[in-house]
Amino acid sequence: MRGEYKVPGGKLVAVDVEVRDGRLDRVAVSGDFFLEPDDALARLDTALTGRPEDSSAAQLTAAVEAALRPTDTLVGFTPESVAIAVRRAVGRATGWHDHTFELIHEGPRPPVLHAALDQVLSEELAAGRRGPTLRFWEWVDPAVVIGSFQSLRNEVDLEAAERYGVDVVRRISGGGAMFMEAGNCITFSLVVPASLVDGLTFEQSYAFLDDWVLGALADVGVTASYAGLNDIASPAGKLAGAAQKRLVGGAVLHHVTMAYDIDAEKMTQVLRIGREKLSDKGTRSAAKRVDPVRSQTGRSRTEVIDAFKAHFRSRYDTVDGSLRPEEVASAERLVATKFGTPEWTARVP
Repeated sequence: MRGEYKVPGGKLVAVDVEVRDGRLDRVAVSGDFFLEPDDALARLDTALTGRPEDSSAAQLTAAVEAALRPTDTLVGFTPESVAIAVRRAVGRATGWHDHTFELIHEGPRPPVLHAALDQVLSEELAAGRRGPTLRFWEWVDPAVVIGSFQSLRNEVDLEAAERYGVDVVRRISGGGAMFMEAGNCITFSLVVPASLVDGLTFEQSYAFLDDWVLGALADVGVTASYAGLNDIASPAGKLAGAAQKRLVGGAVLHHVTMAYDIDAEKMTQVLRIGREKLSDKGTRSAAKRVDPVRSQTGRSRTEVIDAFKAHFRSRYDTVDGSLRPEEVASAERLVATKFGTPEWTARVP
């Protein structure tokens, strides 16, 4: 059996292994990484041989770390990446190419319904009724989408929101607020099984699930990298922010909002954004627009989204899909009972 793991921004780690009597046997670690001295590789193989087949990623990582000496040098990979490759080899974890992804990009829906759809599709995957899904949002009604744990009154000027006709929606994932007018940003949700991020910390899983986004940005002429926990940035400043929620049952919801061409003056009236946070979004003056994707690519929003979809298809097995009527109906019920209610929106006043 063989398992592989490509370290985001790093190298490929591969592990060939057999299983005998419930334990790892004939373990062979390989890859295009760098490791000094040469005999360290054999120590890694020995450290893993004999371990229980169902060892957790943490247990396998500890075994690899125990085999390393202070003078050993690992470049382009980590003990954790070796553990993930082992878990994939024995079928305890999965890689991108173990799945077929459904790509959905439909017409506009209210932002509150998009938030509900994120929950529905995640629950459908956890229940085994839907496979991994990449879904791009489209909307007409302006909205502020706040993180699950943000204070409503601290994040949003409700009077300004009402004046501009901006709805306030609370999503199930954490993270910061998103100011969304039609055409001003690019938002997509990725729903995957927890097995895809098995062995990864929350921080590592953000970069791992967005590695394809960096490739897509490169296709449209933007050099980008991951910054901090959940931001994607270029040398010119922040481009996007990601948020994530891991649901009971084995589903991971990961979504990204990317600034295309935002009216910063309106945004700063509706959102209570301090100077430091505003600077982080790529502008010093509220009178300017936040347009890192438009200005750096010179392409329309539609062209950028098309490039993103093409890049995802080029890397992973992908089929075009659509929302099922029962999924939309479930989301509409959630809007009525949860996402559209004052109790949920103001659950953190």
